[in-house]
Amino acid sequence: MDAVLLALAAVWGAATGLLIPRAAYRFAVEPEEPWRTACPAGHPLTGPVRGWLGPARCAPCAVPAARVPETPASEAPALEPRTTDTPTPPAYAPTTLAPLATVLVCVALAAATGARPELVGWLALAPVAVLLAVVDRRVHRLPDPLTLPLAAAAVLLLGGAALLPGHAGSWTSGLLGGLALGGFYLLLFLINPNGMGFGDVKLALALGVALGWYGWTVLFVGGFAGFLFGAAYGLALVLLRRAGRRTGIPFGPFMIAGALTGVLLGALAG
Repeated sequence: MDAVLLALAAVWGAATGLLIPRAAYRFAVEPEEPWRTACPAGHPLTGPVRGWLGPARCAPCAVPAARVPETPASEAPALEPRTTDTPTPPAYAPTTLAPLATVLVCVALAAATGARPELVGWLALAPVAVLLAVVDRRVHRLPDPLTLPLAAAAVLLLGGAALLPGHAGSWTSGLLGGLALGGFYLLLFLINPNGMGFGDVKLALALGVALGWYGWTVLFVGGFAGFLFGAAYGLALVLLRRAGRRTGIPFGPFMIAGALTGVLLGALAG
């Protein structure tokens, strides 16, 4: 049964992870810019849910060059000469790190949680968390269409798990954990708005619910681990002279990594 559970988690992680590169590309824009609707080559992104779901490459970019019919020179349209100032559209070739990370996270959650009801919630939340980490790493932004639904989904999924036998957490402590961690990050934001983004506050709501499910100790460990990971990364950049003391870093990935650490420890102890 354990092997089957891990295999199902890996399949789920692979299926959802392959959808992350396109969504990350569309979400990774500056706050004043609209979500992207075309690939770097200018092809419209189409597919389910208004093009948000689909493979990394758009349909035209996915066609191998060998399959594109050649146009006779006499019929080819005249093209303007390219100058050195004309940018070449970048190839749509997202990294495979996000899909691989999603698989590893889902398998780790399944191994630690086992066949308990909350595993469904962890597996549903994991791909969105990875997507948020990718977007924040690229543009230092945690989009509201991801953070707020993630918090609501955490509440609903764990609330459903609490109604089933065999769960190892508390929905009430999860709600309190979300309020506690969200309130703590809100306080940090009010004290130093330049050092803490409001997107981090919204993300903390969801992470607090997940960590609080396993109790206050796990909430503290997961929250502290996020700061520890972020501080270690920042220190490494300073030592490598790739950043200064005032250089901003995306904190979302470290918050998520800390929360994952706490959830795994809570699941193993549950």
